Amino acid sequence: MSRKEEAHIDCEHCSARFSSVFCNLTKDDLQLVNQNKWCQSVQKGQQLFTEGAYPHGIFCVNNGKIKIHQMGTEGREQIVRLAKEGDVVGYRSLLSGEAYNCSATALDDTSICFIPKNVFLELVEKNKDLSMQIIQLLSKNLRQAENTILHLAQKTVRERMAEALLFLKEIYGVEEDGETLTVSLSREEIATLVGTATETAIRLLSEFKSGKMVEFVGKKIKIIDQKELLKTANIAE
Repeated sequence: MSRKEEAHIDCEHCSARFSSVFCNLTKDDLQLVNQNKWCQSVQKGQQLFTEGAYPHGIFCVNNGKIKIHQMGTEGREQIVRLAKEGDVVGYRSLLSGEAYNCSATALDDTSICFIPKNVFLELVEKNKDLSMQIIQLLSKNLRQAENTILHLAQKTVRERMAEALLFLKEIYGVEEDGETLTVSLSREEIATLVGTATETAIRLLSEFKSGKMVEFVGKKIKIIDQKELLKTANIAE
């Protein structure tokens, strides 16, 4: 995969810094990162890393959207996590010393910074605040994975679809109209996020439109009745 190198982004003035695990780094630590990282632009559809490869560092998302996905036994993709500005990806395999068990792909044109393995591990070893941030991030991801398993076992596909749309709104936000999701996913990607067949996802979205819960704006989805979506998802307001 080819990536376009872009202008170096200074960590101290990075808009995504204070929403990332690096929010409490000292000036010396920030300088260490600055001197060793490099910044890149990744086009929509391009991969940051692939399942089965070994990590050489971590990726920080400056802006844009990333999907982390696995390939199932039948060759079907499953989205396991979504990343946004300020998030780091690829750290779990780096810490465990294992190959990536997922791939990471840009959902739109994205800017990233790559921090080499030796620099990241040095920071984790000497900076207690960063170590705690990583532990909290791992705990959060584990909780989300447990919730996903629970919902797959106990919620209907219709409930999961409604919940997925609300989740996309929560993580990526909406456009200036306050209703249209800023992220554009294909029907196949929405199906993998929900854990269902593409045909089922298309049918449910059509039903949600008929029920005046959502509208379609090109490839994007507009949530026009969040209260009804919450009710459908079986989530308390």
